[in-house]
Amino acid sequence: MDKTRRNLIIATGAVSAVAGVAVAVPFAWSWWPSERAKAAGAPVTADISNLAPGELQVVEWRGKPVWILRRTKEMLDAVKKADDKVSDPKSEVPLQPEYARNEYRSIKPDVLVLVGICSHLGCSPQQKTAEAKGEMGSDWAGGFLCPCHGSKFDLAGRVYKGAPAPVNLDVPPHMYLSESTIVIGEDKKGA
Repeated sequence: MDKTRRNLIIATGAVSAVAGVAVAVPFAWSWWPSERAKAAGAPVTADISNLAPGELQVVEWRGKPVWILRRTKEMLDAVKKADDKVSDPKSEVPLQPEYARNEYRSIKPDVLVLVGICSHLGCSPQQKTAEAKGEMGSDWAGGFLCPCHGSKFDLAGRVYKGAPAPVNLDVPPHMYLSESTIVIGEDKKGA
């Protein structure tokens, strides 16, 4: 083989390798999640230091509303009284982390964290206080009402019997960084 031919083969091989890398790098990068996609699933920090008893704070996590409700003693008492009226009083359907599978479906009894999306058709229920007895019925102690199809949830996010929603509202994974800061979307072994 003469020297010119050998140089031509080497040059063609080098150009092919460079072209292959030029095509492969953008293709490989297309498989990595975008910054927007990473942010969509990222944990969210919520400051609850100014959340007064009875108040509801809404934050967004993964494009969904997450409710943080600071419950009063009356609200906690209402949760206990609703056991016979809700479909899953013991939260046996796994819609909450194990550490929130308790009477109040929360880490701390006074702070409830729920994904604010109805388990029926994905609507966003509205908070209805105990003062809405005329609208909700004489035994209403407060909770959430889905205006689309009438599903009712108590102050622990448990669905009332006979509602179109098949299961309780979701409790997202969450943890406390301090008494006033919650991280939603992340937990450390139920901490």
